Amino acid sequence: MTHRFPIKEIARQAGLGPATIDRVLNNRANVSPQTRNRVATALRELKAQEAQLATRGRSVILDVIAEAPLRFCREIRIAAQSAASAMPGVAVRLRFQLQETMTEAEILAALARIAKGGSNGICLKARDTPLLRAAIADLASARIPVFTLVTDLPGSARHGYFGLDNAEAGRTAAHLLAQSLPDDRATILTSRSQDAFRGETDRFTAFRDLITALKPAVQIIDASGGAGMTASTSAQLDKILTSRVRIDGVYSMGGGNAAILRTVAAHGQQPRVFVAHDLDRENTQLLRRGAIGFVLHHDLGRDMATLFAAAVGGNKTANQTASASSDLQIITPYNLPRFA
Repeated sequence: MTHRFPIKEIARQAGLGPATIDRVLNNRANVSPQTRNRVATALRELKAQEAQLATRGRSVILDVIAEAPLRFCREIRIAAQSAASAMPGVAVRLRFQLQETMTEAEILAALARIAKGGSNGICLKARDTPLLRAAIADLASARIPVFTLVTDLPGSARHGYFGLDNAEAGRTAAHLLAQSLPDDRATILTSRSQDAFRGETDRFTAFRDLITALKPAVQIIDASGGAGMTASTSAQLDKILTSRVRIDGVYSMGGGNAAILRTVAAHGQQPRVFVAHDLDRENTQLLRRGAIGFVLHHDLGRDMATLFAAAVGGNKTANQTASASSDLQIITPYNLPRFA
């Protein structure tokens, strides 16, 4: 693999150690295909950033760290690259660490590397844990601002939250399901990727409180913990459906919707209404087929653009924050945006 960048620079871009980069560049054994792909991607990003810097002059480094299903990781990368290319008068060097699952140790190690090497700002989608909050406080002390995306860490030293109002989204889902299910004794399946994601917890709590107020006899069955991935989501749901419970409606907060529909169908069921989140490729296809009825969507590109503007703007003091909530859009098969 040919390159013109120092090994340390490639390592920082890829989020890997210099020894690993050396093994990949010299085509040595005992390197996984995923690691080789990360290095190849890092090299492509460095070349693009070099070209951008040549035309714009001033350069900043922004890090994007997210634990999310691959389909949403892809949307995050696209939104970040689009936002970076549109920043006026500045060349944004992006460094990504996007994985379907990340242990607490992996996230802390990534933040420690950034703290050591420096950054103009970090965009973070991660679980809420005490050690992560401590790491964010350390970064704030080092004047490296952390901005949360989609799922927040309220009360931490993060410098802002960008994304939809998750409680508002949960109440909207409750309203849609209450209006669509005339039977007050309906059974609603809810699905979250992980309890430790505050955004999904906020959605669920607001949903549960309103739907039970609107329909006190409703039964909520929660199938959570599948991380929004096909196999684990199906396994979680399959355990529930073997008890022959009837599913009237679904509120999916964490993705894996094609897997949910396949598993429910395998048990001979078809929910009357399905409310999902995010207009990604999978949900767009499901909407077009009429397999789901509603998608609660927010403009991830706009979220990323305002987040980057806050990071580049130098809003780094502990008592200053820069947050923005996205407008919530209700998408149906009949008002799909042209870009979808």
